[in-house]
Order: sequence, then structure tokens, then C-alpha cells
Amino acid sequence: MKNTETSDFKYIGNILLNWYKKNARDLPFRQTKDPYKIWICEIVFQQTRINQGLNHYNNFIKRFPDVKTLAEAAEDEVLLHWKGLGYYSRAINIHKAAKQIMADYHGSFPSEYGEILKLKGVGKYTAAAVSSICFNGKMPAVDGNFYRVLSRFFADGFDISNSKAFSYFSELAALILPEKVGDFNQAMMDLGSEICKPKNPLCGECPLHENCLAFSLQKMSSFPVKTKKVKAENLQLTYYFVHRNGQFLIQQRKDDFIWKKLFEFLPEISVELEPFVRNAKTINHKLTHKNLSIEIFDVDVTSASVWKALIGTKKYIISDFENFHEKSFPKPLENYIQNSLKD
Repeated sequence: MKNTETSDFKYIGNILLNWYKKNARDLPFRQTKDPYKIWICEIVFQQTRINQGLNHYNNFIKRFPDVKTLAEAAEDEVLLHWKGLGYYSRAINIHKAAKQIMADYHGSFPSEYGEILKLKGVGKYTAAAVSSICFNGKMPAVDGNFYRVLSRFFADGFDISNSKAFSYFSELAALILPEKVGDFNQAMMDLGSEICKPKNPLCGECPLHENCLAFSLQKMSSFPVKTKKVKAENLQLTYYFVHRNGQFLIQQRKDDFIWKKLFEFLPEISVELEPFVRNAKTINHKLTHKNLSIEIFDVDVTSASVWKALIGTKKYIISDFENFHEKSFPKPLENYIQNSLKD
């Protein structure tokens, strides 16, 4: 970090605010200070680009317009309305956090940074964003955009994979933090996602390029520095798609590991079903840190008596091809069902 008085860089934050006034994206959550809506938008767009997730955000808010509605909804319905956004643990957490707000805060969204941080699934970035935008909190909402903009602006080589990166860049952000921290946090989000991109940044359009050290050195691609990369894990999954006359059997995953609480095909079958196994299909699917190889065996139960005995055990959930959209399946399994409908 530069050995410079904090006040020396305050004008940078104001330059960014002036740029934001003229160039802020017209987004629905920019028209409100409702902490519930700001919280939901921050969670939605953590792992999703705005142009990809905006319709999902609007639909989710339409169905769950406030904390009370969300808290009282069934978890399966919350997961269903999260469909298409991935990272379903986020949906589980916001549902738990909504119940937490109803129980611990009498239905009113907490206003203090420390209290917001206590909510299930809420980290320092989200707490700072909600606090600053809705309650005039003074915390910079440090995320990947902050890392990129600040490391380039100061040509700072602090490793963003370091466990102390959040604290380090929070201190660095304090050097340029203006009075209107909420607008500043949103300005940094817009600048980082639209201008100071990871690759091919639009430096000519950046309001900070005249003062940016990386730009002056023409070393934009050298920042931010990240030495530790997470190696993707290879994972093999096996499923049996057990069906008969437009119905198929599923079960719900537990809330550990991947695809928490989503519905899946059967991971194993009994001996009685082995004669009905027809063929297998292998699907490759990538998650953030996992490469999945999914082998799905088609099990067409042509015997009415075997099917009757099978569903009589009540071990599984029966789903119809006709209304399978009413359940939340992992994307590769959903695609498999859709392709089965075409066959």
C-alpha cells in the first residue's frame, strides 16, 4: 500500500461519483432503498451477470415481494423460483435468513452492518453493500470489482488469493472513499463490470485512467495478482432414470455437497429392476470447481406388477413428464428429461 495520507486520494472517489451520476445503469433495484430488495439483488448477482440474471431477479421479487412472504414460503417453491441461477445454496440461505429476520428482528431488516452480517449466507461484501446503499453505512463493499480497479489504479501487487486480501483492499478503498459510500459502491460495481473488465478493459472510457498507474505503465493485464488457483475436482455420478407410462421416480438431495435440496434420479436400483435397464448415456457438466461425468441408465419398467410394488414402498417421489417443471432439477438432469420427452 502506498505510504500516502488518506486525504490525498479523496478526489478520486468524487471523480468516480461524478462519472456514476452520468453513466449509472438503469436497473430496477437502483430505484429503491428497500434493504430486502437490495439484499436479494446482491445475492442474485454474486455469481450471475446482470444481463443474464435480471429477469430471474424480477420474477423472484414478484413472487416474494417482502421478507414475510419469503419466510412463509415452502423451501421447494423458493428453489423453484431460483431455477436458472445455479448455486442453489444461495436460495436455501436466503430462505433461512428471511425466517431469521422474522424471528430475531420482528420482520424488519436489520440496519447495522454487524447485524446484517449475522444473517445466514451474508458475507462482508453483501453486508457492506446493503448497509451503505440503504442505511448510509460507511463500509466499502469490496468484491472482485474492487480488487481489479484498486490493484490497477495503484499498480498494487497484493495477491488477491491471500486470506488477508479483503482487509487489505478495504484499507486501500478507504483512501478514495467519498462521503456517499452507497453510490460509490455501486459506481465501483459498474466501473468494474462495464469498463475495468478482467480482459480487454476499456481504459479510454474510464474516468480514472489519467491517474491509473497500471494504465500509465501499460500493465493492465498484470493486475490483479492471483497466484493461488483452485484446481477443479473430477467427479463421477451415476443415476438410474426409472420410468413407466409418463411417470418417473425421483428423490430429493440432502443439503450437503452439490445441488443441495434439488431433485434427482435414483443413484441405485434394486435387483428386481436390473432386467429393465436398457442403455446408458454419459453427460459431462462443469461446475465452478468440479468437472462432472454423469452416467445415466435408462430403466423402462415394462412390468405393471413390478412398478406397482416399487411405488408401493413409498421410498421415492413420483413425477410426471407433463409437470416435471414444477420441481427443481440440476440442469443436466433437466436436460435429460426434456430430451426423453422428444424420444
